[in-house]
Amino acid sequence: MDYAKPVLGFAAFSGTGKTTLLKQLIPLLADRGIRLGVIKHAHHNFDIDKPGKDSFELRKAGARQMLVASSRRWALMTETGDHDEPQLDYLLGRLDPDGIDLVLVEGFKHVPFPRIELHRPSLNYPLLHPDDPSIIAVASDTPLDTGGLTWLDLNDVGAIAAFVQAWLQEQKDHCSK
Repeated sequence: MDYAKPVLGFAAFSGTGKTTLLKQLIPLLADRGIRLGVIKHAHHNFDIDKPGKDSFELRKAGARQMLVASSRRWALMTETGDHDEPQLDYLLGRLDPDGIDLVLVEGFKHVPFPRIELHRPSLNYPLLHPDDPSIIAVASDTPLDTGGLTWLDLNDVGAIAAFVQAWLQEQKDHCSK
């Protein structure tokens, strides 16, 4: 994967709390001055605009791409038809690296890039990290054997933010050498 900024993912089985964690983590990282881009994988059809809105109606009328812009934000919706899932590299290429310091990715657990695994033993899912060398830490709601990886308390978002900030600094230091 070749992108101008560090990319860090969060991998877990559905229902483990990836989105919940990111909703708490993003403001803490932003408060530390880290400008974030986020890519979230969805396993289903989705819309970001609503029926009845002009952008929705124009896209449904047949526009393959619909860009909506205001003084506060802009969004581009692209209809892909029944194509394969978009690749993470392709999606990263759609982000403007000049406006961000770090890209957080939710999902794409089968793509090799640095990730934090989220794990809740009570859900009875297997751990991902024993078979995935791209996992750099494991966050769980109970202490567990991480095979030498950093263990993070899933309920201590501040500690996870500190870990992400330290990891980001390591990436910047490595790139400046």
